[in-house]
Amino acid sequence: MRRGSMALLATGLLAGTGLAAAGSEDDSFGASMGAAMRRMHAGMNVAPTGDPDRDFARMMIPHHQGAVDMALVELRWGKDVRLRRLAQEIIVEQGQEIEVMQRALAHPAAPEARP
Repeated sequence: MRRGSMALLATGLLAGTGLAAAGSEDDSFGASMGAAMRRMHAGMNVAPTGDPDRDFARMMIPHHQGAVDMALVELRWGKDVRLRRLAQEIIVEQGQEIEVMQRALAHPAAPEARP
């Protein structure tokens, strides 16, 4: 993806996550990163269901989304080309893993017999 296209994508994704602090009092790296981490930690705080697979996915989805949100913050403020590339990879890879976990929650697999 070209740099301009990535910037547009990041801007759109930031707006969708509430990280595009347009009009907010504190439009800074620290404020955006702090907001991303607070959302992640709140989302990971789920009541156990007794189903380890379901609980794992329910906790890991916000954890991965937190990584995506933090990567978007890096794209907004970061300057290091290596870290910006890593942030782009995190957005794609963690997003794909979130989709796998969402599908697993929507369509649980039959339990396997353990030896």
